[in-house]
Amino acid sequence: MVIVFKISDNTKDKMIDYYSDKRREKTPPYAVFQAEEGGTIITLYESGKAMFQGISADVDANMWRDMEAHLNNGKIPEEKKKKEKKTNEEIYEEKKKYYYINSVGSDEVGTGDYFGPIVVTASFVTKDDIPFLEELGVKDSKKLTDQKILEIVPKIIKKIPYETIIYTNEEYNHHPEYNMNKVKAILHNKAILSLLKKENFNYDKVIIDQFCYPKNYFGYLKESNNVFRKITFTTKAEDKCLSVACSSLISRYVFINEINKISKSLNANVPKGASIIVDEFGKKIVKKYGKKILNKIAKLNFKNTDKITKEEN
Repeated sequence: MVIVFKISDNTKDKMIDYYSDKRREKTPPYAVFQAEEGGTIITLYESGKAMFQGISADVDANMWRDMEAHLNNGKIPEEKKKKEKKTNEEIYEEKKKYYYINSVGSDEVGTGDYFGPIVVTASFVTKDDIPFLEELGVKDSKKLTDQKILEIVPKIIKKIPYETIIYTNEEYNHHPEYNMNKVKAILHNKAILSLLKKENFNYDKVIIDQFCYPKNYFGYLKESNNVFRKITFTTKAEDKCLSVACSSLISRYVFINEINKISKSLNANVPKGASIIVDEFGKKIVKKYGKKILNKIAKLNFKNTDKITKEEN
């Protein structure tokens, strides 16, 4: 996965400081630095272009998108995508594979957020549902505002069969030995199996947005008693497949509501993501409620925990 976007000078300064102890010795031409964190390679160029490479690139990229929005009145940088010239025939053939089909799709949110649970949803979409979903403007949840998601998802869940799994912070923190990809594999498998138990769906494919190699995915499930194996893995599945897009939106809808519940319990608006803003909020919450509160509302193995609690030690 490669994500590229341009950042402003104020975010650039924050990024330089943040990665000061994670830099590689060799720096590409015209780059300010190249660093590595958690399997993601981050390169910042003199032009202000930031590049994130790796399976978890979206986690790091989203952190700096949040920072950019915070420092620049909510303006989010646009991702630069390489133009791919495809013929109309190629576009149609790809749509036949993923779009114009009856499919079960699964997607998750919350894996890059320090606060709040991980939410995974599997949903079933038929070819007959396409006009309804297109009219609503169904897309990947990352491309729609929270307000829009809160508006359209109640309409989706009235018509589209789905199964949602909420993996709470306390459950997550009970298994610190899990890596995030293992957590996702277990939850995707559970959501798909739970959905398929509801009804004998006539589907063509079961699709998951590829977050790791299929061999690794099934390796993470070797301890599971029941594993669904007839899965099609593809990158950017939420852009190609409507069932994955629906699952993305439903998961985001549930996540937003869970964050709102936490905010209400704390009487404060909980920030999303894992940025410096999150660290500052966490420090205030720990000061008010003590460190134990984090076990209920946060993912303790994130690096944010050390930054939030170090002054309390």
